[in-house]
Amino acid sequence: MVDLEQVFEKYDDEYSKFDSIENKLHSRPDICAFLLLDKLVPGAGKDMVSAAEHDEIYLDVDCEALAAVATEEDIQTLARCGVRYDEGLESLCMYV
Repeated sequence: MVDLEQVFEKYDDEYSKFDSIENKLHSRPDICAFLLLDKLVPGAGKDMVSAAEHDEIYLDVDCEALAAVATEEDIQTLARCGVRYDEGLESLCMYV
């Protein structure tokens, strides 16, 4: 089980460096992140975006379930796609 806060912090310097991903699931960073998250923590029938505020969207992903199955490489890919972990809300989010 990974500590999402620590691992996202570890890859902070790779945030939004989408071109660094070798095996992209999609050519668009947000869709690539959505596909990876749905692969890791399927959310059948639910929208990926759970809320939006100002210039951020919050993702409907069970962070405990994600931490149980994600590898550090998965988190690195998510960071490169522009996903970040909001410690205060214990949620994943992205700037739009």
